[in-house]
Amino acid sequence: MVKILLVFHSKKMLHSLTERLRFEQFTTFEAEDEGSAREICRTSHIDTAIVGDDISTQELNLPFIVVTQQPNIDSAVDAMRHGAIDYLSAPIDMNQLLGTLRRIDNGAKDDTPQSAQSVVRHTPRRTNCATQPIIGESDAIEHVRKMIRRVAPSDARVLILGENGTGKELVARWIHTKSYRSSSPFVEVNCAAIPAELIESELFGHEKGSFTSAIKQRKGKFELADGGTLFMDEIGDMSLAAQAKVLRALQECKITRVGGDRDIPVDVRVVAATNKDIRHEIEVGHFREDLYHRLSVIEIDVPPLRERRGDIELLVTHFIEEICSRRDISAKSIDSDAIDILRTRRWSGNIRELHNVVERLIILSDERITANSVKMYCRA
Repeated sequence: MVKILLVFHSKKMLHSLTERLRFEQFTTFEAEDEGSAREICRTSHIDTAIVGDDISTQELNLPFIVVTQQPNIDSAVDAMRHGAIDYLSAPIDMNQLLGTLRRIDNGAKDDTPQSAQSVVRHTPRRTNCATQPIIGESDAIEHVRKMIRRVAPSDARVLILGENGTGKELVARWIHTKSYRSSSPFVEVNCAAIPAELIESELFGHEKGSFTSAIKQRKGKFELADGGTLFMDEIGDMSLAAQAKVLRALQECKITRVGGDRDIPVDVRVVAATNKDIRHEIEVGHFREDLYHRLSVIEIDVPPLRERRGDIELLVTHFIEEICSRRDISAKSIDSDAIDILRTRRWSGNIRELHNVVERLIILSDERITANSVKMYCRA
């Protein structure tokens, strides 16, 4: 499991977080100030830190999550600009925190020395770690695999469409993995997660002094992805102003950093994704039609889980194996009638929801996951 350094002046916060995270089987180290934190980092391997908003992270040289007692937009923006993975307010939403830590944990299991550092910076992520398999044997998912095989060797831009939780990012990763760019960076940016005032800096970078907190020059995601693939998730949530600048970058294959006056050539394959009806967004004036045509040389529709119910048993089996291995517990079995009940659910959250349900069943059930367990713990 990932090793976490907790740095808070508050002993109460330290003790409560330590207790909860150790219950979740994470290894934790505690420090009440920056000096103690640096000493722990010097003598122990640490994957990430969770810190109070009054703690300086400059000398820790770690990916970090900020916890604040008084959340506000300015402090959130400042934390993200300085490299925070996540920004949480107290009392902490443990589901959100655990979700972030599990993403880090999945990255830390890779063989490459920098895998944890690469995966945790989820806005963006830059990693060449092994791509998870696409699970399923249905015609719908086989069609997606076929499209990936055909599209990946080309350098065509791809627009991936599908509901939340269907696995659009996984499709993007496979396009990159099967392309000639596979040995170069895969950089992900979630356009919906970045404040409008920061999106230009995130994508194109900035020069030192270009705005108040620009204390040093910073490369943007286009530069970081040079030679590789830039995955622009939730592209439908990007502002029209940012869309215009992305369009220019795609047309001219060059970018200009915020506060800079020099054009920087970039060689990037852009793969974009959205859960929105993009044609409707164009009709109502929320998305530029010219950008749509630039992005959608190829379109891949990822089917919702309700259209591939025959894959549910394979997915459940895979998730049981993965979750039990991650939690270091013996794999549990699931009864066929329990699978039958799972096939009847609506699955509005698609594969992401199914994964959460399987994890809940593993935690709350005995050695076998029965139909009664599903009825008790997973009401539709």
